Amino acid sequence: MAKVRVTQVRSKIGRPEDQKRTLAALGLGKISRSIEIEINPAISGMIQKVNHLVKVEEI
Repeated sequence: MAKVRVTQVRSKIGRPEDQKRTLAALGLGKISRSIEIEINPAISGMIQKVNHLVKVEEI
């Protein structure tokens, strides 16, 4: 599977609770925090849900 780096670039303040929980489940929560994760359908869906708050780069 491919790995991606997901970096939070926008704040979660004022966002719906489900988006806040999605960021937490991804291991994000502060601006500029990054994770490297293998992409699968579940992770892909989570990224799609908060794609306006994060930046995704292939590794």
